[in-house]
Amino acid sequence: MSGHLVLEDHFANGKHPLERAFDRRNLFPWLQRSMRPFPDPRANYKELVSEKKSGKCVVYVHVPFCANHCLFCGFYRDRSAEEAMRDYTDHLVQEIEMDPVKNRVDTVHAVYLGGGTPSALSAQDLQRVIRALRQNLPLAPDCEITVEGRVAGFDLEKVDACFDVGVNRISVGVQAFDTQLRRRFGRKADQEGVLEFLSALSTRNKAAIVCDLIFGLPGQTMQGWQDDVRLCSQLGLDGVDLYCLTVHDKGPLAMSIEKGALPTQAPLSEMAQMYQAGLEIIEQAGWRHLNQAHWAANTRERNLYNQLVKAGADCIAYGSGAGGLLDGQRYVVDGDRISYQKRIANGEKPLAMMLPAARHHHARDLIMGSLEGGRLDLNELERCTAPGLIEALYPLFEQWQQAGLLSLSGTVAVLKTPGWFWHCNLVGSLFELIGVFIDGNKAEKPRFAFTEKGKKYA
Repeated sequence: MSGHLVLEDHFANGKHPLERAFDRRNLFPWLQRSMRPFPDPRANYKELVSEKKSGKCVVYVHVPFCANHCLFCGFYRDRSAEEAMRDYTDHLVQEIEMDPVKNRVDTVHAVYLGGGTPSALSAQDLQRVIRALRQNLPLAPDCEITVEGRVAGFDLEKVDACFDVGVNRISVGVQAFDTQLRRRFGRKADQEGVLEFLSALSTRNKAAIVCDLIFGLPGQTMQGWQDDVRLCSQLGLDGVDLYCLTVHDKGPLAMSIEKGALPTQAPLSEMAQMYQAGLEIIEQAGWRHLNQAHWAANTRERNLYNQLVKAGADCIAYGSGAGGLLDGQRYVVDGDRISYQKRIANGEKPLAMMLPAARHHHARDLIMGSLEGGRLDLNELERCTAPGLIEALYPLFEQWQQAGLLSLSGTVAVLKTPGWFWHCNLVGSLFELIGVFIDGNKAEKPRFAFTEKGKKYA
């Protein structure tokens, strides 16, 4: 191969591997490529779905409604309204029924209803969506079916309606248990209400119950964070996500901080320490570390959708604003709900755009999926790239080992706690270096990264 690898640009700071391994934290390495969308996404989509395809496949269904806009959320689109949600469900079911992608699919291994807040839909509409998926797609007998929700508005009638149509995983966006902190960021239920709801879900014993927690929130203390993680480990849940706060540029949280209505977010060094503290608490409780942000208390929790998506599995997308992936080609469904519904009514798959597959996307998928799970086999990576890659990259992995990010066992790299925290930086570096090694050209520089202050870099 003709590419010359300048590994020093990707070395980590070994003096402070957890807090300051790199100058800034890389957030979305899989999106960091400048690609021109296909001029006619419908033609490309039609070609992709025309032939049967075997292999791992998941489904993402987007519900763009929320009762209110929480300050930290970058996904808010539409305020919940009963008539609008019922009308949206009508069109969503129609999209599922008419989408020719069902002719391509061999088996669906996981379904995820995200948003927004899917639990904002009525019990009847939730059932309509799940039934449409079951009737139109070949779901595996053990297909993981997740409904994402929040405590407010997710009554037990809806919960039982989900169980009745085969939902076997519920992910609850708790974010924080402390009532004062929850109120500050727009969460309606207090701590007592959250605990009562999670207890009711767990005692039903019909599905994997998972909750999300966020660290680095403005005003959140280390003690408060540790208390939240400990509480989570005592509730009889099946899984937990520990997410690092992302401040979305010009979002409501960023604006509140800028105006002085809220304190600044925790600096990156503190968030790294919070991640380590959370990891230690949850693992001392006996939970398994499934991937970068997720832990399982038992074998019922698989977190299958997230793991398969990160590894590049085909992802069928339904709903306004949903994103999908077919043969490495990313596509987005029309994010304007009214436009989306009009196009559905006209019998059209309402695509907003489709991007070509990234170069060497199979290698990128292997890197992303493997490091998301904490382990990368360099022999396997070389087999799907080019001879000589291990020899070219090994000095970088040795430096990362010396810096405390990972350990090496022959040609297998296993992440340590700092490596888990900075895993997207490692992924981004490998994406770039593989491009250089194979193509002999400088790979694309990251387009989205954040410093401790949350400022974007181009």
